[in-house]
Amino acid sequence: MKRLMKKLILPLLVFAAIVAGCPMVRAADAAAKAPPPAPTLEQRVAGLEAYLGNTDPTAPLKTGPKDKDGNPTIPDGLTTPSVGVAGPGHNAWQMTSAALVLFMTLPGLALFYGGLVRRKNVLSVMAQCLLITGLVTILWVVCGYSFVFHSGETDKGWSFLGNLKFAFLKDVGSAPNTDYSYWVSQNVFSMYQLMFAIITPALIIGAIAERMKFSAIFLFMTLWMFIVYFPQAHMVWGIDGFMNGVWNAKAPIKAIDFAGGTVVHMTSGWSALVLCLILGKRLGFGKENMAPHSMTLCMIGTGMLWVGWYGFNAGSAVAADGIAANAFTTTTIATAVASFVWPMAEWLTKGKPSILGFCSGAVAGLVVITPACGFVTPSGSIVIGIAAGLIPWFFCYKVKGWFGYDDALDTFGVHAVGGTLGALLTGVLARNSANGNLATYLKDKVTDSCTQPLVFEQIKAIFVTLVLAIVGTAIIASVVKATIGLRADEEVETVGLDLAEHGEEGYHGA
Repeated sequence: MKRLMKKLILPLLVFAAIVAGCPMVRAADAAAKAPPPAPTLEQRVAGLEAYLGNTDPTAPLKTGPKDKDGNPTIPDGLTTPSVGVAGPGHNAWQMTSAALVLFMTLPGLALFYGGLVRRKNVLSVMAQCLLITGLVTILWVVCGYSFVFHSGETDKGWSFLGNLKFAFLKDVGSAPNTDYSYWVSQNVFSMYQLMFAIITPALIIGAIAERMKFSAIFLFMTLWMFIVYFPQAHMVWGIDGFMNGVWNAKAPIKAIDFAGGTVVHMTSGWSALVLCLILGKRLGFGKENMAPHSMTLCMIGTGMLWVGWYGFNAGSAVAADGIAANAFTTTTIATAVASFVWPMAEWLTKGKPSILGFCSGAVAGLVVITPACGFVTPSGSIVIGIAAGLIPWFFCYKVKGWFGYDDALDTFGVHAVGGTLGALLTGVLARNSANGNLATYLKDKVTDSCTQPLVFEQIKAIFVTLVLAIVGTAIIASVVKATIGLRADEEVETVGLDLAEHGEEGYHGA
């Protein structure tokens, strides 16, 4: 019996150990399956720092230059400390937007305008777009960016132009300039704004197409950037600009322009009208057939402009945020509505809706929504789309014929009229619910009514823009005309600018 007990003791002990250990095993399994504890505040901050800096989460967030006590300093050329580093998501959106805006000029505008001229001048338009792209980039790097986006450092806020502290992009690195963005690298921001500076003078060539000398365009555009664009862009978008209503508390004119209604479209459109009047009409205007040589190219260019315009408008939020999302939405709605309304107006008056009508309506919608896109609601964008489809159409259909000016590709009718209309409607339709900055910085101007005080601020900005564009262009055109001449010779104009000025043809054979 004792021998049997000895044999059973060991198995019994093993069995008892197993039974006793099961709860412990089950407890361990349960612990393994339980959700991990919530991250601590320190862990969450470290994760955010890793996102912002694209670094190891345990690494400290670099906050730019500091003094010996660890406080942020003001780098040479900045007006505030450069705190924080660029956020990868916001930087990615801004670089994408910059590429989209360049896409608007090359190839969008080049194809849109190229299709609208006669076949003997298609390459001249494309050459002018390429010329302006290179020329403006050089001017921008040398001094343009500094003139527009460096503080004029005035106490009264009466700043019409920046200074040269950012000349040759000195101190324009990958850290943000917090005057303009907390999350986007300043070098990316500067390249994004360069694309606006490129397309603005390029729009002017639509009014003077097929008859202005290439050398005259070169000189005119150079002077125009200094006299019209750089001052206008600084007044509206510079941190201490004369008309920067959102960010300059001391601005004498508290106007708003989200993406360039006054800066881009009014300046180029009104300048285009003045220049085409001084230049004179094309040979055979009103007598010869000057119909577009390729509506196919025009339609392709229109589609590219529409796609690129999302970088133009939504990118002007300078962040991938809710304001950018609203601008994206309102841009889509206004453009689609205008591209529908314009050809419908044609259908009613002429009996046929044309492809040119669809294209012109789309571009007009894009133009008119530009200053408003980040400040209006979707319902407001519908109103803007209807107005954009009717008023510029009326100017191109009737007013142009009444006065007989040779605005070759309707730059005045679409961009000047559309930009002015957009600036005015921005004052009428801007709403606090669309952009929290309005309630914070312009609460006495934006009261959510169609007659709110902002309307009168917009009218003041329109007047200043008109004076600068019209007077500035008249002076520049007169200087160029008196020195090297504006107009191509009659023989050159007859043969076509492609062969005469560039030695090439857009098409060979019949």
